[in-house]
Amino acid sequence: MQRVIITGATGVIGRSLIEYLLKLDIEILAIVRKNSKRRLDIPINEKLKILECDLDKLYSLEIKEKFDIFYHLAWDGTFGEERNDVDKQYKNVKYTLDAVKLSKKLGCEKFIGVGSQAEYGRVEGKISPKTPTNPENAYGIAKLSAGNLSRILANQLEIEHIWTRVLSVYGPYDRKETMIMSSIVSMLDGNSPEYTKAEQKWDYLYSEDIARALYLIAEKGKNNSIYCIGSGYQRPLLEYIEEIKNQINPNLELKIGAKEYSPNQVMNLCADISDLTKDTGFVPEISFEEGIKRTIKWYKEANFEKN
Repeated sequence: MQRVIITGATGVIGRSLIEYLLKLDIEILAIVRKNSKRRLDIPINEKLKILECDLDKLYSLEIKEKFDIFYHLAWDGTFGEERNDVDKQYKNVKYTLDAVKLSKKLGCEKFIGVGSQAEYGRVEGKISPKTPTNPENAYGIAKLSAGNLSRILANQLEIEHIWTRVLSVYGPYDRKETMIMSSIVSMLDGNSPEYTKAEQKWDYLYSEDIARALYLIAEKGKNNSIYCIGSGYQRPLLEYIEEIKNQINPNLELKIGAKEYSPNQVMNLCADISDLTKDTGFVPEISFEEGIKRTIKWYKEANFEKN
């Protein structure tokens, strides 16, 4: 793999993927939304070019260079009520198909799309590519549709297609709305967010690990495959929260049980990564304890620089 395109380059996954690939001396074209404030977080590097383009203009891009791999990470409406914005989620499916068409125009051999555990809905046990899909919101339905339709289109255009279903990722450059990052921000300020009873059994993967997984998928993943990406290990959510607290302020009093579970709360989340490991050799390398340590350090340093 020599030259890659990444949409959604400013998100936690895209940003980590850029850092990982640059270490391997791989050339990158990062596509970011126009006027994106997060663009400033992308490093300056001679191997990295940045192109501003909104998703609805993706297919109309005129790019003269040729590329090998197309990573499609960009997606509108990933948080809160936007997940059930039907019009927005419907458009995301079209944008994914536009990304496949663009990858063909640019000579890419492989298209890698990033889906979500939301494609499954609520399930018991480990989640594998063979687990029945039953999405319960527009976001999950759109992700599932995007994966299936982009696979058909890629096959028609004779491009290799791989769809990934990502569970919960954390790390530097994550949004403050997530449980992990909101906890870090609040606890560093001497406060504690309000939590549910935090009984959910959860699977968290550090951002550098998912970047490595996506690289290995591009290198060794099998055409038309679906890979679940997570740590393959789960712990009660309370244990993750306590680990964050212990690294920031062990004496902080947590507000556990102050909030009710949402009506469709997912209580079990754990990836079966056996197919991913078998095909690519991927196994997670960074423990939650180490990943949180790095994330807290990054947040402190980032805010020091801003101030």
